[in-house]
Amino acid sequence: MRIMAIDYGDAHTGIAISDPTGFLAGFTTTIHAYRPEVVADQVLALAQEHGAQELVLGYPKNMDGTLGPRAEKAAAMAELLRSRTALPVILWDERRTTIDAHQILMAGGKNAKKRKKVVDAVAASLILEGYLTYKKSHPEG
Repeated sequence: MRIMAIDYGDAHTGIAISDPTGFLAGFTTTIHAYRPEVVADQVLALAQEHGAQELVLGYPKNMDGTLGPRAEKAAAMAELLRSRTALPVILWDERRTTIDAHQILMAGGKNAKKRKKVVDAVAASLILEGYLTYKKSHPEG
């Protein structure tokens, strides 16, 4: 089963889609759009194009577990996606994924300009990796 992870942002939204087995991250890209409706349309087009059967949307909680404005925006995007598709949309705790993505890219020698172009897709890959790991250890659901 292909699973799509989404790192939703104000201007850039990272996308990572698993391979057909649902065990590895495969395709990644970044959507460059500000309007939630445009992002949702592009997410759903990519999901259809790649045969994604489940959407996992990063849910950026604060480090203390509380919900802030970013989490509210993610919840609103989840509702928008749910209203436009029959695919399940799971909110996934994504604390630190963007920070970790920057660190991975920095360690790989990417300068700030190059990091900015791919950091959202790397963050989406980290969300996908965390979710796939969870699913492997909890196959019942």
